[in-house]
Amino acid sequence: MTAPAGDTRTDIPGLPRPIRWSAATAAFQIEGARDEGGRGRSVWDLWVQTPGKVIDGSTAEPGPDSYHRWAEDVALAAGLGLDRYRFSISWTRVQPDGTGPSNPAGLDYYSRLVDDLLAAGVTPFPTLYHWDLPVPIHEAGGWCSRDTAARFADYTALVADRLGDRVKNWYTINEPAMTTLQGYAVGALAPGEFLLFDALPTAHHQLLAHGLATRALRAAGADAVGVANNHTHVRPLNPESPADRSAVDAYDLLHNRIFADPILTGAYPDLSAFGHEMPVREGDMETICQAPDFYAVNFYNPTTVTAPTGEDNPIPFDIVPTPGAPVTGFGDEWPIVPEALTALLVDFTERYRDLPPLIVSENGASFPEPDRAARVDDADRISYLDGHIRAVGAAIAAGADVEEYTVWSLIDNFEWADGFTQRFGLVHVDFDTAERTPKASYDWYRRVIEGNRA
Repeated sequence: MTAPAGDTRTDIPGLPRPIRWSAATAAFQIEGARDEGGRGRSVWDLWVQTPGKVIDGSTAEPGPDSYHRWAEDVALAAGLGLDRYRFSISWTRVQPDGTGPSNPAGLDYYSRLVDDLLAAGVTPFPTLYHWDLPVPIHEAGGWCSRDTAARFADYTALVADRLGDRVKNWYTINEPAMTTLQGYAVGALAPGEFLLFDALPTAHHQLLAHGLATRALRAAGADAVGVANNHTHVRPLNPESPADRSAVDAYDLLHNRIFADPILTGAYPDLSAFGHEMPVREGDMETICQAPDFYAVNFYNPTTVTAPTGEDNPIPFDIVPTPGAPVTGFGDEWPIVPEALTALLVDFTERYRDLPPLIVSENGASFPEPDRAARVDDADRISYLDGHIRAVGAAIAAGADVEEYTVWSLIDNFEWADGFTQRFGLVHVDFDTAERTPKASYDWYRRVIEGNRA
């Protein structure tokens, strides 16, 4: 089997058994057409319109322009031989103000996308919420408000009513951890709140929204429903230090356990050390922990922590670079340690009794690449994906029930606060023309999929 140009490996990562293969995108990051089709405004529209919030001043417009060029994306998904394509549905396209009747043009767009995927032999696997909170919902309290969970359930019912006859597999909410930690706790992403530990109720309201949406989707005939959360394997800078091990426990609780435990065990971990209790009402935990059909993990990198410096530091850990690890285009923020994915998947398998099948719902890396349309020999990305697919295989061999792997991303896209400066795609996108050019990693991933089925 011949490697594409730029591929540093000539072999294909083997797995102990066949699994399903996917690639992912998200609506705000690829659709463009922010003023078309009756679309409303989300918190990310506010963010990109605020000077200084996006590194390169870009606004996600037009970007890949998938609102008009969805058929090209379907063809790319089919060309890879994907089992499933993970895309997201924009709340503001379906329900412009976050309440009230649906927007027919928005639902028509997603209905065409679903039909074309099915015709191409690719199973649609939509995400109902990938961070695009409608502005009126934000102004009414956003995820700090319990009412947002009810509004999300209403929106879910509108989507399920239109697409549920053809779509049977659903993600409810993407990365509630990042919404809480980056969106509400430290203000690094939209909506840009700086609440620190007062942001914790947003975790409960998102999980409640997941539970309510699960009921709505199952009532509409869904076969499989789950949440896609960002998880990380937490490591101490100094393994022999009790203080660093305590820092690991604190960060693991905030990033991993308060989002996974309620779904998988029906209870929150002890939050007394942070001076908070979740705003749980009667029946909430039963709603949140309805037996999930799968548990999905977005994984990019481990997190190394150490004991905090300064006596008055309210945060019980410091995040530091991972010693000796190579990095992606994000630098020290995103170390490359594939074995950390194995450790995380095995840890989940050992930590949670009766764990449902696992899905790796995002995994990928950004590296510097040209802006203009070009065939990119992205050896660094191939090496990253190769290592992490092998890590999935090692986790399966160790007893983890992983049934699906998903590359982020199918195409280059708008990377949130980093704008168009970071490229994750298997397919290069010229953001001036929206021209798509498959990279070497696209051909490599196609061969990985073929090899796993052989």
